Amino acid sequence: MGRPLAVALTGGIGAGKSEALRAFARHGAAVISSDEVVHRLYREDEDLRARVRERWGERVFRDGEVDRAAIGRIVFSDRAELAWLESQLHPRVQAAIDAWLAQQAADVAVAEIPLLYETGGESRFDRVVVVTAPAAVRAARRGAAAEREARLAPEEEKLRRADFAYVNDGSLDELDAFAARVLEELRRS
Repeated sequence: MGRPLAVALTGGIGAGKSEALRAFARHGAAVISSDEVVHRLYREDEDLRARVRERWGERVFRDGEVDRAAIGRIVFSDRAELAWLESQLHPRVQAAIDAWLAQQAADVAVAEIPLLYETGGESRFDRVVVVTAPAAVRAARRGAAAEREARLAPEEEKLRRADFAYVNDGSLDELDAFAARVLEELRRS
């Protein structure tokens, strides 16, 4: 059994990446979310938990679990703290996704990776899908996360570098149809 066609799904905050990932799953692709990988790492990776506790103490734990909101308040107001956290998370997330890809039996495997271009991760994938939305739509969807978007690659650059792109300003049915078309094309190639 060979490795499936590896597809990265990325886009800006509030663009609809998670909905797109669900659409790919509905059409038979294996899917994984880097955000879910981070959730799992915070629950299960004892080394990571120990490093987080050593760095920030008990203030970032609630009922024995990592409090992502508390970490967010620290790292999104201090670039050095964000860089430290990313140095801990990115290699672990990359390894987890690579291991997941190696285990997939599906013909196409889609990994949702919001920081794909920012981390240079696109070279690990066969194709890239970018989901974007008009600025006003993304602003309405993202709420308090607006300050985080400043560190991301511009939407125009993501669109230029993508193999497939979708402007998510319509219905869920339209997004679903886009995912189906992309998978059909990938399976033909």
